[in-house]
Amino acid sequence: MSYQYRATPQFWKNFHALPSSQKDLAREKFRIFHENPFDPRLRTHKIQSLSSLFKRTVHAAVIEGNLRAVFYVEGELVVTFNIGTHDIYKI
Repeated sequence: MSYQYRATPQFWKNFHALPSSQKDLAREKFRIFHENPFDPRLRTHKIQSLSSLFKRTVHAAVIEGNLRAVFYVEGELVVTFNIGTHDIYKI
């Protein structure tokens, strides 16, 4: 499937706050993500707590260790709305 991608202001705020080494790694992972957000290399998984809160299925892609990017899919649009540690699951 061919997706369109959008990132929210909250995502960009948290992305720019990351150390440069994590930003570089995130950029590498997002190259894969833009080809397929469910690529096995990203270990994408559902986040039940955020899915309940948002009333839609929310996924997290693993950037490294405890660093995740969270997103949801609306038709052909992938909305990435946050990036950070597991603490971003607590809204």
